[in-house]
Amino acid sequence: MEQEPNKIKKQPRTSGIWIVVAVLIAGISLIACTFIFTQGFFTYKRSGANAGITATGSASCDFESDLIVWRGSFSAFGVTTDAAYSTIKHDAEMVKNYLTENGISDDEIVFSSVNISKHYNSIYNNEGNYAGDELSGYDLFQNVCITSSDVDKVEKISRDITGLIESGVEFTSDSPEYYYTKLDELKLQLIEDATKNAKDRIDLIAAGTNSSIGSLTSANLGVFQITAQNSASEEYSYGGTFNTSSRNKTATITVKLNYTTK
Repeated sequence: MEQEPNKIKKQPRTSGIWIVVAVLIAGISLIACTFIFTQGFFTYKRSGANAGITATGSASCDFESDLIVWRGSFSAFGVTTDAAYSTIKHDAEMVKNYLTENGISDDEIVFSSVNISKHYNSIYNNEGNYAGDELSGYDLFQNVCITSSDVDKVEKISRDITGLIESGVEFTSDSPEYYYTKLDELKLQLIEDATKNAKDRIDLIAAGTNSSIGSLTSANLGVFQITAQNSASEEYSYGGTFNTSSRNKTATITVKLNYTTK
């Protein structure tokens, strides 16, 4: 007897619907759990150690340097140490005379000690091969530093040392450095201004969120940045920038405050 082929039983449509319902319920449960967890996290942040309002204020000020430092150096050569010292001493007198004739006072001039080094010439044999070095004399070097509150005067001299060079002195001029003697007072004023700026921002945020300001919990001072005025290329540094190459400068400071809210 031939067996009838097995008939495939059709699943009722109602079972498919229940599967879809189960998936939807699981999805809704997951979303609900995520929402509850997230709300708990932000509630913790609001009631935890980071509660309150934090704002960073800044202040800047343009100022002009009132102290200039100008450095230069000169050298001399002699076959013997006595001859070299005689030349460097003569050149030092020439430098000093040039400075005093241009209005620099004695107390604004400081000469360093003299540095000496041996000067050697390379020797080559008849075949052109290197055969060693031979002492030919001595090189002497000396530095001079001018520090003055008369910025205009020293700045002018540093730009024109033609007369000194024409006298036979091998003088090399460095770029002037500019400083400000009242920097501490300027910093205190900037801290005060930056603190007020930060508090004004906190008050503004509180007013916009219908909050009341409580007590100060922390205050952090940023690093001072002193850059050249109107400089687009000079960047701030993590450890602070202190420009000495520009006469006109800009000082900037930041203050970060945190207040509790009620």
